[in-house]
Amino acid sequence: MSRGGLTGMPEQVRVDSWLWAVRLARTRSAATAACRAGHVWVRGERAKPAQPVRIGDEVRLRLPGAERIVVVRQLLVKRVGAPVAAEAYLDRTPPPPPRVERGTVPQRDPGSGRPTKRERRQLDRLRGRRG
Repeated sequence: MSRGGLTGMPEQVRVDSWLWAVRLARTRSAATAACRAGHVWVRGERAKPAQPVRIGDEVRLRLPGAERIVVVRQLLVKRVGAPVAAEAYLDRTPPPPPRVERGTVPQRDPGSGRPTKRERRQLDRLRGRRG
């Protein structure tokens, strides 16, 4: 992995090991499973767990509900603390789209019984069913 042993820094690291070390995956086996399932891309290509990652590579990780896009700044083999892990990559993930706010739905108090005829008519007007 390392060049001559003089620097002590590896030139490349396995992608599953790196994802675990920088805390983008909870466990190494979860990172391996994400690679095997096709949820990890390195340099625009689908990554296998043992694919090497180098400094400057773009890594895309698809998570439930979102996708993380990071650029490798530092190669780590062992898991480190969160502040050090945050410095190991440059996060280029776009911000999530704004949440669509829904209007509040009026609710009756629990135990208040059935709506009266007047209340039912008001509800129908609100829902656009009758004039």
